Amino acid sequence: MSELRVATRYAKSLLDLAVEKGFLEDIHADMQLFAGIVEKNFSFELMLKNPIINQDKKRAILHEVFEKKVHPVTLTFFDIILRKNRERFLPAIAASFDSMYNQHKGIEKAVITTPFPLNDTLRKEFEKTVAKITGKKVVLTEKVDPSIIGGYILKIGDRQLDESVNGKLKALSYEFKEEGYIKLI
Repeated sequence: MSELRVATRYAKSLLDLAVEKGFLEDIHADMQLFAGIVEKNFSFELMLKNPIINQDKKRAILHEVFEKKVHPVTLTFFDIILRKNRERFLPAIAASFDSMYNQHKGIEKAVITTPFPLNDTLRKEFEKTVAKITGKKVVLTEKVDPSIIGGYILKIGDRQLDESVNGKLKALSYEFKEEGYIKLI
């Protein structure tokens, strides 16, 4: 079974349980904590995927790291995943859970890339624009990339709006190549 399919099934089950029992926010915070640890500590992810490390050792590590930081249901969920030898899917499950949580709450994630850090006014304008486009609440992630020279690149889901100077220069260069203007110069 593919990683995405496994992750989606377990994330959906966890989301349904969290909604039913009324602790969705706690479980979401736990999954974000887990994803953050995996993102910052590559050796932690390798430990989860290593078939040589036995389940008891992995369980002990997960309990040591998360026992006092997460909801008891999250810890039980980790134990179930370990019992079924699916721990290598935990990072993907956390990502799927986050995506399903956002869908459940009507939240849209967007990434704005600019050549400089945004001030509060610009940030609010972009949030309003994305909210108007999607009709959902917005979580805006900012990236700074001086190579785009000016303008911005806005990614909403699988859509991208490139209004950067660098993007326009590339488009213009491509247009010149296609029209044969380069040969005349």
